Amino acid sequence: MDPFSAEGELLNIHSAFHSGQYQNIALGQFDESLAEPSIEEDSPDLSAIRALALQSSGNTDAALQLAQELTENYPENNTVQVLAATVLQAQGHSEDALTLLSKHQGNLEAVSLIVQIHLQQNRTDLAVKEVQAAKRWGQDSLLVNVAESWVGLRVGGESYQSAFYVFEELASAPGTSAPLSIVGQAIAEIHLGRLPEAEAAITAALEKYPTDVELIANSIVLNVLASKQTEDLESRLQQIQPAHPLLADIQEKSEFFDTAAAKFSAKVSS
Repeated sequence: MDPFSAEGELLNIHSAFHSGQYQNIALGQFDESLAEPSIEEDSPDLSAIRALALQSSGNTDAALQLAQELTENYPENNTVQVLAATVLQAQGHSEDALTLLSKHQGNLEAVSLIVQIHLQQNRTDLAVKEVQAAKRWGQDSLLVNVAESWVGLRVGGESYQSAFYVFEELASAPGTSAPLSIVGQAIAEIHLGRLPEAEAAITAALEKYPTDVELIANSIVLNVLASKQTEDLESRLQQIQPAHPLLADIQEKSEFFDTAAAKFSAKVSS
């Protein structure tokens, strides 16, 4: 194999991953991946991929066990840091994931995941700190710009417009349009009060990517804001990813409402 061709392909994969073009690089063939010949113990990179495949295929117990073993034995490995931490975070072990990721040495994927975890923890201050540190040594990286835009959507104010420009550029660049970029662009539009523009972007994207769960989830949120029906979208999301966090949140809020409503009974005057 031509090493320059291989290097170019790797760069294309990185670019696709960072810009959210998962449909170009993620085939969803978990069973085929797991059916590959057994992985030697001294192959932490391939073992980390196996852990993620196990997690993605629903074999969460085996995924967690392997991720924990890799964390203990290969904490300095870049692939282990990102993929094992992804498994740990997916199963609610946020602090373990952050401990592993903190061992990185200039690993932008690790920085990205750290920022995502802090945002999920509602620790925007820590996410801002992580991005600012990364900008000192990786300021020209697409991934740093995207991570800063994620944070900007949480910080608000002028950061909404800055984030919009980043996602708009990603979504409109030839060959790089992807659901993740469009979702980011639409979320920025929502915060800027431009609901029709956000709806137009997400509707067009859903026509092209009708099974993308984040597009569906954000379309549900947008419809709620616009006082439109969401039942069909919720049903579609339920079919594709029953355990999606938005569906769990909707169910939880529904149960809270039913509990509160049960405390009140209609008073009928005699």
